Amino acid sequence: MNLIKLSILIVIVCSCLITTAQERAAWMKKARWGIMVHYLADWRSRTDSITTTPAVWNEMINQFDVEGLAKQVKETGAGYLIFTIGQNSGFYCTPNKTYERLTDNRGKCSQRDLITDLSAALKKQGIKLIVYLPSGAPVGDSAARKALKFENGPHQNFEFQHNWEAIIREWSQRWGNKVDGWWFDGCYWPNIMYRNEQAPNFASFAAAARAGNSESIVAFNPGVVYRTLSLTPYEDYTAGEVDKPEYISIKRSYEGKVDGKQIHVLSFLGRTWGMGDPRFTSDQVIGFSNQVIQAEGAITWDTPVQRNGMIDPAILQLLKALGTRAGNK
Repeated sequence: MNLIKLSILIVIVCSCLITTAQERAAWMKKARWGIMVHYLADWRSRTDSITTTPAVWNEMINQFDVEGLAKQVKETGAGYLIFTIGQNSGFYCTPNKTYERLTDNRGKCSQRDLITDLSAALKKQGIKLIVYLPSGAPVGDSAARKALKFENGPHQNFEFQHNWEAIIREWSQRWGNKVDGWWFDGCYWPNIMYRNEQAPNFASFAAAARAGNSESIVAFNPGVVYRTLSLTPYEDYTAGEVDKPEYISIKRSYEGKVDGKQIHVLSFLGRTWGMGDPRFTSDQVIGFSNQVIQAEGAITWDTPVQRNGMIDPAILQLLKALGTRAGNK
């Protein structure tokens, strides 16, 4: 093969790889909207007025009705579910040997792999699963934070990032294509922590998340920003967190993308994230949603659930109304 033919082949292969990366999140445009569920130990403690111990957490996870939740999501017409692995308390709804080895913090990772079971239930209904994880250590667990070598704030945290990527990689490789994407919270200092030429950086972070499924879509959240924007070329869709959806701003979009990344917006239906009665009427929710859908984007609504994982009845009716009229002008 001469050099000209080799050069052409390399260009074709690279073009195919770029196209694949750009289209990983194309399914979100077709799905139009989805549901997010925060099922977190410390949040449930406040909602249910209980003290969460490893034993209580395992009992809660074991009683989580994955089939019931999956059927409810299907009834609403949502195309995907974003579900929390864990957050600040250090309790996680799935085992992870790397996490336990690094923190020597046994008992806070549940014995049941709720993500695997939830994925199986959702797949029966034709619904995709995205998992949520902070980009930092569980800040409410001082022992784990210290063991993982995490310093909260604008710090490079190189040692922590290596540890965190190893933990994420174990989950990703275990789940494979059972998980369709990741939504990483708290990327508040992207220039300091993730835009380094050498790993750890955005590239290695995204690679860890895709270790088990090269088609997993990834988003990095810089916090509340009303204008949809992409944080890095290594993500596939915009994180899109907004607390006030009436301020959503989509500018310079093209074919459902902003700066080459799939448009996505995330807000909450309850009084606050993960809890409370509906704060909007169905007409308001439909109006906010259609603004995003008509821009060929996807919108996710955070939805309060009960202790057994089932959606609150008042919220469920709101979601069903959205499913009936989503995308309609």
